[in-house]
Amino acid sequence: MANNRENEGLKSLGKKNEYLTDYNPDILETFENKHPENDYWVQFNCPEFTTLCPITGQPDFAEIKIMYLPGHKMVESKSLKLYLFSFRNHGDFHEDCVNTIMKDLVQLMKPKYIEVLGLFTPRGGISIYPYANYGKPNTKYEKLAEDRLLQRQMVK
Repeated sequence: MANNRENEGLKSLGKKNEYLTDYNPDILETFENKHPENDYWVQFNCPEFTTLCPITGQPDFAEIKIMYLPGHKMVESKSLKLYLFSFRNHGDFHEDCVNTIMKDLVQLMKPKYIEVLGLFTPRGGISIYPYANYGKPNTKYEKLAEDRLLQRQMVK
């Protein structure tokens, strides 16, 4: 039985994993949202995210949570996994990682709304939980982004 997704040009789905050694947003892929008229949440949790401290080169570990309201395009989950894995040898601060992930996904899919939360494990006795969000300008989603940002409580 043929899969309807085969004709959408997805390159990583169903293929052997090819892990990149540094940050690469070009591996992200999308597919058409079959329900763009509906508002609904899609959530991804990546409990094994790693990146490098840009100063010390030491590994930083986090759970990355991505939630979005899709527009016409949705991110393909295997390409997202490979993209997040590409941060493994990338040196950036926690806040930069979260903002980079959000901006790359906004550019890729142009969602109605998206938020990214990084729950980084403690280093030096301090946990950092950066949060970034975006709502499509001049829509109710821009107001949603403002409201969620102002109401965001940084608790795990």
